[in-house]
Amino acid sequence: MARQAAGLLTGRTRVAIIGILRRGRRCRRLQQQLLQTYGLTDCVRLDLQIKRYARRSHAALPETLLTENPTHASLDLAGYTVLVVDDVMYRGHSMLRAVEYLACKQPAEIRTVVLVDRGASKLPVRTDIVGVRLDVAPSDIIECNVPPYEDSFRIDLLQPT
Repeated sequence: MARQAAGLLTGRTRVAIIGILRRGRRCRRLQQQLLQTYGLTDCVRLDLQIKRYARRSHAALPETLLTENPTHASLDLAGYTVLVVDDVMYRGHSMLRAVEYLACKQPAEIRTVVLVDRGASKLPVRTDIVGVRLDVAPSDIIECNVPPYEDSFRIDLLQPT
């Protein structure tokens, strides 16, 4: 994924990496790989708090909620290439909400990056970089574990009984 991102960022001097927070800051790993392997330095790095699902029940909330960090209100991304990073793309609600919010900041371009694409998006959101695509049942739950926030890197498929 870092190799694909580096290819998209070739020649770009103003880069922002934006993570969609749920359980941790997974996009930090991508940023570290881009720095260590491809020499990407001086990029803006921040996280958006977006909530689509109730934590325990995995039931959808009536709307996708974005809680704006007060420091982001005056953020100027004009001329930036923005990478929006999420763990799982399911219906596309969280990613669409993030892209809508960031589009108001006037970046030159917005690219989307997901670790897992469930292949079930119902909204006009596409993924530019995908770690893996898993076509699973709608009731299945995908959990992504990424160090240092979890002990080991793995993608778990949970099937309710």
